[in-house]
Amino acid sequence: MFFLLKATLRTLLLPPGSALLLATAGAILVVRRRRLGLTLLAVGLGCIWVLALPAVADLLTRAAEGYPPLDPHAPVSAQAVVILAGGGYRHYAPEFGAGAASDVLLERLTYGAFLAKRLHLPVLITGDFAEIWAMGDALRRDFDVEPTWVDRRSHDTYENAHISYQMLHPAGVQRILLVTSAAHMRRAVHEFAAVGFDVVPAPTGSWGPHEWNVLMVVPSASGLLHSQIAIYELAGELVRRVLARTHIRERLGVYPN
Repeated sequence: MFFLLKATLRTLLLPPGSALLLATAGAILVVRRRRLGLTLLAVGLGCIWVLALPAVADLLTRAAEGYPPLDPHAPVSAQAVVILAGGGYRHYAPEFGAGAASDVLLERLTYGAFLAKRLHLPVLITGDFAEIWAMGDALRRDFDVEPTWVDRRSHDTYENAHISYQMLHPAGVQRILLVTSAAHMRRAVHEFAAVGFDVVPAPTGSWGPHEWNVLMVVPSASGLLHSQIAIYELAGELVRRVLARTHIRERLGVYPN
């Protein structure tokens, strides 16, 4: 129920859902309260337009990212690579005859496998059952990497951290390379450090420098998607701080033992 509520609120409160709800309310009200209805309609559609601008997505994404990419030439000290699920998967991809990661998740797996091979480190993958199925298939098939630890029970970053610690602490693993998307890294580092890990952030998909041109002020589906992700992570970090101070999750027992 807790995770269903989170997913529902995410859909309703994040763009474009929230903006569409506002615009819909305006369209309904415009018949009886023309001025208010038109105002809500304009604000809702205007928000979508602005958030779809690559220039706005660029600013929001940079604000969400909290850690720079690892220097590929600098020495790194860690005992394991932890790869977080998220970002899209197919439980069964007919062209492979197995599971397949897509988009953001594949980017995380590619970088995690690269680090594991370069540094000769064992790998832990963490997510829910369906995500882990696709992640394991992709790591074995595409990167020839066999995960040493597999967490199939986590539904969010909080659970990723707690269950990963339950699995790695008995093996003496304290210092980890944490692999997730750059916009998600700030929140992930806090959660994993809170349970006792010494975290080395290894973000992937960092927002690189962009040449400003006319296309930066032309709305696009990609711009809206990146704005949505950035807003979710910025809001998620604020929520994490509140939850960490109130200890609501511990009281509710929302992660498996």
